[in-house]
Amino acid sequence: MNEENQQQLADEDEESLLARHRREKKELQAKVQSLKKAKVDKKKKKDLQEEIGRLEDDLESRHAEELNRLNTLKISESSDADQHPNEPEQQQPAVEEKQPKLSKAQRRREKKSQEDKEREAQIKAEEALHKDSPRIREDKKIAEILAKRGLISFPVPADGDCLYNAIKHQLSRIGVHDHETADLRQLAADYIEDNRDQLIFYMTNPQSEDVMSEEEFRKYCFQVRNTKSWGGEIEIKALSSSLRCPIEIVQASGPSPVHGENGDPARKLVLTYHRHMYRLGEHYNSTVPLLAEKDDDGGEDEQQDDG
Repeated sequence: MNEENQQQLADEDEESLLARHRREKKELQAKVQSLKKAKVDKKKKKDLQEEIGRLEDDLESRHAEELNRLNTLKISESSDADQHPNEPEQQQPAVEEKQPKLSKAQRRREKKSQEDKEREAQIKAEEALHKDSPRIREDKKIAEILAKRGLISFPVPADGDCLYNAIKHQLSRIGVHDHETADLRQLAADYIEDNRDQLIFYMTNPQSEDVMSEEEFRKYCFQVRNTKSWGGEIEIKALSSSLRCPIEIVQASGPSPVHGENGDPARKLVLTYHRHMYRLGEHYNSTVPLLAEKDDDGGEDEQQDDG
C-alpha cells in the first residue's frame, strides 16, 4: 500500500471506507463490462479474462487489507485506552532502553504469530464483506473435515506453483527435504512423458475437448517442466507414483480422492483443494496437525539456538 493510500485510509472511518469500496467496485464492474465487449480473437480473449480476474483479485485483496488495517487500528486504540485511561501524554525519553536480543527461534515465533494475527484479521474482514460467499462456505466445510482428523489447512502462495509447493511442504513434514519446486515439476513432466500411452486419453484440448495431438502433448509437458502452469490430477498422479507417496486431496464436496492409495501409509501426503479461493482458478494448500500449527518452529530450533 503506497503512502497516498495509507494517508487516505488514516483519514477514513469505517462507514466512509465501505462507501469508497462500493464505489470502486462499481467502477471496476463498469471497466470489466467494457473489456468484455471488446472484439478479440480466442487467444486475446483468454488473456483478457485473466486480466479481468487479476483486476478483481487485486481490488478484493486491497479492500480486505484496508479493512484489516482499520480493524487493527481500532483494536490498538481501544487497547491503549483501556490500559491508560485519562493518562496524559508523556514525553519520550531521549535515549531508548536497549532491548534484550532475541534468539533466532524466538524471532521466528514472533514473526509467525504476527502473520497469524494478520491472516486472521484479513479473514474476518473478508467475512464481514462476504458473509455467505462460496469461498467462506467452502473454507468452513474444509476446516470441519480437517478438524475431525486433527488437521488444519496450511496456506501456500497462489503463484502457479501452489500444488508443487503444497507437496514440497508435505514432504518436509515426513522428513523428505530433497525436492525443490523445480525438481517436482521435472519429476511430474518426466513421468507424464514416460507414461504417455496411459495418460493421453485423460489429456484433452480445453477448447475442443479432443484428445491432445502430439504437438499439444509436447507443449503441455514443456509447460509443466518450465513454467508456472497450474497442476491438477494428472500431475498429482505423476508425483504420487514418482515419489511413491499416496496423495489425498481433501475438498468441500464429494469424497477425498487418494492417488497411489496402495503406497506406504506412513508417507501419505494430505492436501486441500479449493475451487473458490481465487477467481483465476483452483488452488491447493497443505495441511498440518492442529498442535503443530499452534507450536510451529519450536522444539528442535529452540535447542539449536540455545545450545
